[in-house]
Amino acid sequence: MSESQGSEGTTQRLPVVERQAPAEEPPVREPTYEPAYGPPPAGQDGDQGRFWSARRVPAAVVAVLLLAVAGTFLYDIAAVRANRPAMKWRRELAHQLAERPLDDTWVLVGAGVAVVLGVWLIVLATTPGLRSVLPMRRTQIDVRAGLYREAAALVLRDRAMEVAGVQSVRVRMRRSRADVYAASHFREVDDVRADLNATLTDAIRGLGLAREPALTVHVRRPGRKG
Repeated sequence: MSESQGSEGTTQRLPVVERQAPAEEPPVREPTYEPAYGPPPAGQDGDQGRFWSARRVPAAVVAVLLLAVAGTFLYDIAAVRANRPAMKWRRELAHQLAERPLDDTWVLVGAGVAVVLGVWLIVLATTPGLRSVLPMRRTQIDVRAGLYREAAALVLRDRAMEVAGVQSVRVRMRRSRADVYAASHFREVDDVRADLNATLTDAIRGLGLAREPALTVHVRRPGRKG
């Protein structure tokens, strides 16, 4: 087949068009179910200790007291430097500290109060606080979660009320133990206790706590009215 000629008798080549194969689409991954709480991935367990309290109220009280005492002493020292007499209370305090012996009752009382306050501040600085928040297991290294004791106790109470034969439930949730007190108005007490143990053990596992509390179940018959 001859090639087409242009208007001036010159030979021109036809453009060549290459068809590209369609790009392969990435394979579609089937959705998989992952439990909300389970063992954390390797290397991502992180710190599962208790949450630390901000201690805003004690810090504010100490800051205000220190500011007031330091400001008062600074004002008095500046007044003395300006050739004015010192405040009466500071002169009296200096006189008492100079004359009272170390075994005086008021000296011992003041020292005891100072020691108690110092120990209290040290305890606040070295303990985490927030005892009402139970730390939960960490599935991500940069995410921490906690569950209030009241909420955990409410979940256990609702699960316990689903057990047949349970009339009323009272749950006392602690950091390391969950005490459940139930009243059964029918069925055998041992059967109700066994069902409560199985149900509440599964409920505690479902809470996703970092340290699962020990479960103690007490079942009794309701008291007679009148």
